[in-house]
Amino acid sequence: MGATVTGATTTAFWNPKTETLPKERLRALQLRRLQHLVRHAYEHSAFHRRLYDQAGVTPDRIETLDDIRRLPFMTREDWMACQADNPPFGDLCTRPPHEAIRYHLTSGTSGRQPLRVLDSRKDWSWIADMWCYGFWGFGVRPADLVFFAFSYGSFIGFWGAHYCCEKLGCLTLASGNMTTEQRVKQIVEMGVTVVCATPTYALRMGQTAEKMGIDLKKDGKVRRVIVSGEPAGSIPAVKQMIEEMWGAKCGDTAGMTEIGTIMIFECDHQPGGPHIIEDHFIEEVLDPDSGEPVGYGERGERVVTSFGRGFIPLIRYRTKDLVCKVPHDRCSCGRTGDVYEGGILGRVDDMKLIRGTNVYPRAVEAVVREHGEVEEFQIIISRKDNVQDEITVKVELKPDRDDVWPRLSAQLGQDLADAHEGLRFNVELANLGELPRFELKAKRLQDLRPQH
Repeated sequence: MGATVTGATTTAFWNPKTETLPKERLRALQLRRLQHLVRHAYEHSAFHRRLYDQAGVTPDRIETLDDIRRLPFMTREDWMACQADNPPFGDLCTRPPHEAIRYHLTSGTSGRQPLRVLDSRKDWSWIADMWCYGFWGFGVRPADLVFFAFSYGSFIGFWGAHYCCEKLGCLTLASGNMTTEQRVKQIVEMGVTVVCATPTYALRMGQTAEKMGIDLKKDGKVRRVIVSGEPAGSIPAVKQMIEEMWGAKCGDTAGMTEIGTIMIFECDHQPGGPHIIEDHFIEEVLDPDSGEPVGYGERGERVVTSFGRGFIPLIRYRTKDLVCKVPHDRCSCGRTGDVYEGGILGRVDDMKLIRGTNVYPRAVEAVVREHGEVEEFQIIISRKDNVQDEITVKVELKPDRDDVWPRLSAQLGQDLADAHEGLRFNVELANLGELPRFELKAKRLQDLRPQH
């Protein structure tokens, strides 16, 4: 499967047949794959059989795509509980663990048990193929030199993308043990044309290059920066900063360890959000409280069903990702997979309630990154006198820009308030180099309030 990568090719699609299927035929394909997946999970996964028996659902009940709503949700909490009861992998697997060839963990958060996943050879081939959809769709070709600014470990990160690039025929450069300075130097010296990183780390490499006296636009050959791992990848101000630093197009992708690969990618047309790979995923957008579907243009929670991973079936998994789906014709590229406007907008559980106002870290970043003088920032939530919640944004400026602080602090405070129903933000200046830097997912929010 996939575009021919030997010799010249003009197609913009990795899989032209399915990426451009008319919606009616695409839905028919999804139904066939859903029926096969549910039957496979019911017959071979004790976890899924138990889940469906409790809900009174059998595979033969899935007669239309709408019948997917008969199936119960799969949650992280259920997954963690089955792992705890049957360590280390739980009873989700459809095959014995010794048949797996890959083992990965979720990146997780402090104090939380990670999810452990296994993949077969067939799964891993599919995982790489999904990345091929995205890389090919964003213009990566066999002649490219692809650099992975990623520390290779048990976190799945860009692992699948690395194998995708080998499948495409690209020269791939790993950088697991390098410093940021060493990475920047090798990107320039090797004539790298595609860089893969989190949005935060793409910015950090650009900032480091400036400090090293390297102009990436003039000294480098990078033409594509592909980002993943953070909602910032689809924030216009962040993308603009990356594109100006690197002199390259910046494209967003998103995946999950639970899926094993990406399920959305931004095509070369950059329509303001990534396409869903709908021939391999069903992406429902539901009201996070009621579980009912929301329409195009409405914000809701992603609930994903993945057709490609057979070792651990993922069916109606509640991701807690916030998204806003719009029709595929928002983009002129010809794909019939719908688009998530603005990419992943944040997470249901990322929302913080401050004096009656909902605050999402992504929304704060979208405001802060509008100000090019900012090098790094941090969000701190505290409780004054054990009564009133306070939110503070600490800002680290680029070198030799302290002169702008009086104007910037006032403007930033106003912009944050305007974006949050008038909520007052404290804005403080941090010393140069004071705030933490990140290579993988940035963790800029600190909630210091007592946890009950």
